[in-house]
Formats: sequence, C-alpha cells, structure tokens
Amino acid sequence: MKLFLLEDDDAIGMGLKYSLEKEGYDVVHMRTKEEALYAISTNTFDICILDINLPDGNGYDVCRFIKEKEDVPVIFLTASDAEVNVVMGLEMGADDYVCKPFRVNELMARIKTVLRRSGKGKEKSPVSGGELEIKTVRIHTGEARVGIINETTGKEEPVLLTALEYRLLLAFYNNRGVVLSRSQLLEEMWDVSGDFVNDNTLTVYIKRLRDKIEKDPADPQIIKTVRGLGYILEK
Repeated sequence: MKLFLLEDDDAIGMGLKYSLEKEGYDVVHMRTKEEALYAISTNTFDICILDINLPDGNGYDVCRFIKEKEDVPVIFLTASDAEVNVVMGLEMGADDYVCKPFRVNELMARIKTVLRRSGKGKEKSPVSGGELEIKTVRIHTGEARVGIINETTGKEEPVLLTALEYRLLLAFYNNRGVVLSRSQLLEEMWDVSGDFVNDNTLTVYIKRLRDKIEKDPADPQIIKTVRGLGYILEK
C-alpha cells in the first residue's frame, strides 16, 4: 500500500513515516508544495496525507492537483478544527481531516477507515445484502441486523446490537481464524462521532456482545480469548 505524506515539520514527518512503515505502508515523505506536486505527477499512490500549512504554499493546492489527476483518498492534517478549514478541505474532495496534535493510533484508524470506504483497504466488508453465519449467529448485512438460530426449533430470534457492537462482530467475522489484538480491535471500533474507543470501553463491548450471542457467556465458544494476545473467532 503506497502512501504519500506531505508534512513540513521534520519531527512530525519522520515520526509518522516510521510509524506508518511499521504498519506495512510504503511511505513517500515530502516537505514542500513543489516537492509534492513533482512526486504526485510521477507516481501513483493509494492514499495521501497532507499538511495544510507549507513553506511555499498550502495543502489545498496539492489536494486540488491530486483530485484532477485521479480519485485518490486524501486526509488533511490541520492545526485548526475551524469550520472554514474543514469545509474547504471537504469541498475539494478530501475524505477526512485530523487536527494537530493527534495520537498516532487515531490517525491509523482514520487511514484504515478511509481506505475501506474507498475500496482500497486490505479487509473487505461482507457483500451488501448477504447473510453470514457463525455457528448459531446469523448476520444480515444488507439490513445490519443479527439473529440467533434456536437449535431446537431452527427459528431465528432477533438480537438487538448497538452500532459499535455490530461493527465489532463484523470485525471478528472479517478476520475469522486470525487472532486480533486489542489495538487492532480498537482501530476497528473507531467511533464515527470522532470519539476514540478506549481500552476499558472495548472490554465492556466484548462482554456485552458475548452476553447477547453466546449460549454461555462465561464459557464463550464464538469469540474466544487467546490469553496474552487478544481474541479470535475461529473458522
């Protein structure tokens, strides 16, 4: 996954480049508008992260240049969450913005969300309108609802999940057979309202989800704990 980073602050830029490369991204880091325009005109990227304030211009001009070339997802880094800055960026076709100072985990979560939304993410969501089954759990993705199949009658009984509980269940389904760490689940649980789900909240959501879908939540057979590593939904 090739990522373009435009950030004139060397400390921030080098730190982000290091963190992004640890996550497996191939990062090209530039510091000025002139460097950015040259890099974008001679390369193809999967996503671009742009600082707004630059020594020789601004990130808006770079975003406009990107969008004229091809429809690549763009995330703005801005020192201000002023409405005028946000609106201007979104009107240019930006997909998201992150205000400085920010936590690296928050930016990583935004990147993954934007990539999934654009169809470039590594993890694809289930096909809309389909039905997925995990043992006695049935997920109706087209309607975003879940049911439990009664093993005696074979009938499906509805289960009411919150939006974040439903998202957590899909995260497990999309990664069947893979141990998911708490940090990976926290990224999946990014709240669209902008509130980052913390570690304690994640514990609560996993407990609530188990209470609703497991026959015996004290001895879960669907979402299992892998001690010291995280959780797994077996294939």
